[in-house]
Amino acid sequence: MPVSLVTGGAGFMGAHLVKELLSMGHTVVALDDLSGGFADQVDPRATFVQGSINDHELVEKLFAEHHFTYVYHLAAYAAEGLSHFIRRFNYTNNLIGSINLINASVKHGVKCFVFTSSIAVYGALQPPMREDMRPVPEDPYGVAKLAVEMDLAAARHMFGLDYVVFRPHNVYGEYQNIGDRYRNVIGIFMNQLMQGQPMSIFGDGEQQRAFTYIGDIAPIMAAAAETPSAFGEVFNVGADTPYTVNQLATLVQEAMGIGGDVKHLQARNEVVFAFSDHSKVERIFGKRRETTLAEGLARMAPWAKATGARKSGHFGNIEIEQGLPPSWREG
Repeated sequence: MPVSLVTGGAGFMGAHLVKELLSMGHTVVALDDLSGGFADQVDPRATFVQGSINDHELVEKLFAEHHFTYVYHLAAYAAEGLSHFIRRFNYTNNLIGSINLINASVKHGVKCFVFTSSIAVYGALQPPMREDMRPVPEDPYGVAKLAVEMDLAAARHMFGLDYVVFRPHNVYGEYQNIGDRYRNVIGIFMNQLMQGQPMSIFGDGEQQRAFTYIGDIAPIMAAAAETPSAFGEVFNVGADTPYTVNQLATLVQEAMGIGGDVKHLQARNEVVFAFSDHSKVERIFGKRRETTLAEGLARMAPWAKATGARKSGHFGNIEIEQGLPPSWREG
């Protein structure tokens, strides 16, 4: 029976992946520092460990104790826009923490390392983004993700560590941290509606994204470690149909059954059009299911209402104030 480590296992995507792996018969250890996740989201059949991937002594202890067959690395602070202003924090958590895991995986003979990267590595390349394009990330979050991808390639060449990289985009669904004001626009919109606040949109709202329901991609990611034809490869994974943020705001209101106003904020520095091609992942993993955005929102909305609105706190250690969007300063 495989023993799998899921980092970020109490977070949104991690909690879904833990359930998927358990359903496949894996023994699962979920590691999370609870900076963005919630312990009650971890399936009780898994072993939950509260701790950070930055704690290399803890990482070594877990690998020595559990003899992991596979590592699924999802832990990250994934606030892409905010990463410009928290560069040290970004690289410490999203790069150095990842290297701790890669080191331990090499030393303890892990059979496959599955890494959740991001569409952010492509930057402003013309969509749909394809894996054969040369990545040009435009923010520190994307830079850190690409650096981990490159380090995995180097570790495979040097030590034979097999890996699979996924580049998901704009993933949403149950367990999302709707109280995070810096990321996950669908959760932000739902949280604002439940509090009677206007939905905040940066710029004119004509930015385009393809929003991905978590239930469509978790099974693919779970299967990766036991798919040798995927080893050493990078895959885009997610939805195909792009929507503007303005269209999304309307659909979220319909799913929640709550009308609301829209407040357009000053445009921020972000990629305007971001969605990707998924022909490669279908060649290896087969035809994907794609939950429509309306259907996915209809599934998420009852969970969000049952969970209730969450207070949107401020990130406590902004390193660079210049250019920080005013809405990220205000209470």
